[in-house]
Amino acid sequence: MSLLLDKPAVAARRDHHRRRSFKWGRFAGYLLLAVASVAVLLPFYWMVVSSLKTNNEVFTLPVQWLPADPQWHHYVDIWTRSDMTTWLGNTVLLSVVVTLLQVFTGSFAAYGFAKIRFPGRDLLFLAYLGTLAVPWQSYMIPQFVLLSKMHLSDTLWSIIAIQAFGALGVFLMKQFYESIPDELIDAARIDGMSEFGIYRRIMLPLSTPALASLALITLVNTWNDFLGPLLYLRSSDLWTIQLGLRTFISQYNAEYALIMTGSVLSVLPIVVVFLLGQRYFVEGIATTGLKG
Repeated sequence: MSLLLDKPAVAARRDHHRRRSFKWGRFAGYLLLAVASVAVLLPFYWMVVSSLKTNNEVFTLPVQWLPADPQWHHYVDIWTRSDMTTWLGNTVLLSVVVTLLQVFTGSFAAYGFAKIRFPGRDLLFLAYLGTLAVPWQSYMIPQFVLLSKMHLSDTLWSIIAIQAFGALGVFLMKQFYESIPDELIDAARIDGMSEFGIYRRIMLPLSTPALASLALITLVNTWNDFLGPLLYLRSSDLWTIQLGLRTFISQYNAEYALIMTGSVLSVLPIVVVFLLGQRYFVEGIATTGLKG
């Protein structure tokens, strides 16, 4: 009889112990995330703070985490001492055009691979996906020779041509399209809607999170690209922000605070775009590949 009475008490103690273990586990997880966040954000904080210091204060020890006298004029001087307007304009133009093209070509090709049956579809998709395993450095010289013969070298069209298509975008969108029921597509075909009409009126509105994820990934990669513009863009009026900062650093290698100011301006637009689109980005990554 006493054993029967003790069973609820034993179960209660076990449940209490389990809840305490769960709370400590959550606390440890949050603590680990907090430490990781500080480790990731600290260099960016130091970059922003250094842009407001004098040159002598940037590398002083111990580190000054707050500038004694903020030098806000650095954010004015850099526009007059460099061609920042041209660099940012070229970078914005390339990033927007490449992103739009990759979103269109990636989503359109993914629709064909996911919802249209044709001979050799799976083999063609695997072959196209296999290009992800081939590093760009292994074929950039033949690609450069080809684009030079097409008179695209030293033009913004060269960057657009080599980045307008990407297997990663096709893979990402295909995984999302496969979560959309085939019955919805079949019903639209029975109603007489064309394949392009299905893509434009049904698939695109339903795939906003995946499209936002692809757009954000492409925008960040294009904005941060250095090797492509270094190889193809030789005229200074075509330089992107990455090439411009490299030249700026070589000219003002002792102007540490001004260099940090340029770095902040190169990172700030991407940070703003990511903060505005992070909800769609997380939702698109989380739902990609889920079967509906």
